[in-house]
Amino acid sequence: MKASMKLSIATCLLLTCMFGCSDDDDGNTTTSSSQLDEQLEEQLMVSSSGAGMSFYILPESDDYNNIPQDPNNPITRAKCDLGQLLFHETALAIVPKKEISRNTYSCASCHHAAAGFQAGRMQGIGEGGLGFGIAGEGRSAHLEYVDSLLDVQPLRSPTAMNGAYQKNMLWNGQFGATGKNIGTEAQWKEGTPIATNKLGFEGLETQAIAGLGVHRLSINDSILDDHNYREMFDAAFPNDPVSDRYSLTNVGLAIACYERTLMANESGFQKWLKGDKTALSDAEKRGALVFFGKGECYSCHNGPALNTMEFTAIGMGDLEGALVRGAEDEKANLGRGGFTGNDADKYKFKVPQLYNLKDSPFYGHGSTFKTIRQVIEYKNKGEVQNANVTEQYLDSRFKPLNLTSDEIDDLVKFCEYALWDDNLKRYEPETIPSGMCFPNNDAQSKSDMNCD
Repeated sequence: MKASMKLSIATCLLLTCMFGCSDDDDGNTTTSSSQLDEQLEEQLMVSSSGAGMSFYILPESDDYNNIPQDPNNPITRAKCDLGQLLFHETALAIVPKKEISRNTYSCASCHHAAAGFQAGRMQGIGEGGLGFGIAGEGRSAHLEYVDSLLDVQPLRSPTAMNGAYQKNMLWNGQFGATGKNIGTEAQWKEGTPIATNKLGFEGLETQAIAGLGVHRLSINDSILDDHNYREMFDAAFPNDPVSDRYSLTNVGLAIACYERTLMANESGFQKWLKGDKTALSDAEKRGALVFFGKGECYSCHNGPALNTMEFTAIGMGDLEGALVRGAEDEKANLGRGGFTGNDADKYKFKVPQLYNLKDSPFYGHGSTFKTIRQVIEYKNKGEVQNANVTEQYLDSRFKPLNLTSDEIDDLVKFCEYALWDDNLKRYEPETIPSGMCFPNNDAQSKSDMNCD
């Protein structure tokens, strides 16, 4: 045996005794799993500015005291239970542009559990959509909706998950009277959805209320009485005058209450943070070390939901191949700048949360990436996709990361699997009071979902 080989074996044996040297799936000598745990704990202490692992733990969905909430819309079980039903209720689709779509769509049409509370396709479709497929990917436009009557958005539908950690909602953050929107009151123009900010609620509440009108959903006495919703409103809003209790505003507040409970708290990373060190593979642990270390991903994605309320310009492309393009699309492509009107805000989009990314294969505000690996490789390369985002707008943190191929592999595994909660169905109701199918109730969707 060659002397060098003997030395290598001896060295590994020594390290095994001292540090727990082990082999990964490819047969390469790696740091032991327990060492990775220790290193990750130390790194999280740094990335959390000394707070430690507790800084990243998501609360349980019924731990109302620890879920961030709007003081003007306190979380209660009765309210959130009502909101869960209303979020999925296709009976609310009573103000469609075309009668053929009555009672066929819901909030969940574009934010359902099967796609990580995203749409499952590059551009969500509310009214005018047909079909569901397996995870929303099979939804398409009805042939009678060939114009602007189709309810679609100019950007990818963001997830409804972990929204409790966002003061302002949408890619440009336009919804919400607090947080980053203090000082933007001049943009809250009457006659537009943004005027809903004047009610004074935070982002989730404001978006839920405004979204009902935008997406052609409403409530009436028939729904309240025929489907027994009136009693649930009485339990959810007992202190409201009866004259105001069954309002569209309260529909939105109940939905927002439910959305605040949508936590990816059963993901592998969350289990690891809570003490189960077997919940992550060694590759996922190494990926976490890259995320919170060399990759500096945490500089934007931090906290329990791995997001911030920052708006950053990293040059991702706009929505391509859209079913319908409207007059507002150009403004939407300007991100935060399209809302504030400030040149310095152009092309800045809200930093998204990162849980359950693998459930919907579209990434970036324009759905221009189809895999998590593509996003990571894009950021590692540090070259803009959108030529409009010139140096004057580009975030200084968007630069080559110089990650190795192995580091990219590990980072992909962390983002795909460690941050994946595979039990989101727990947030769906078994049935809804109307007895209709959800998230969609058109004939093709019912066939796709085996729903009678």
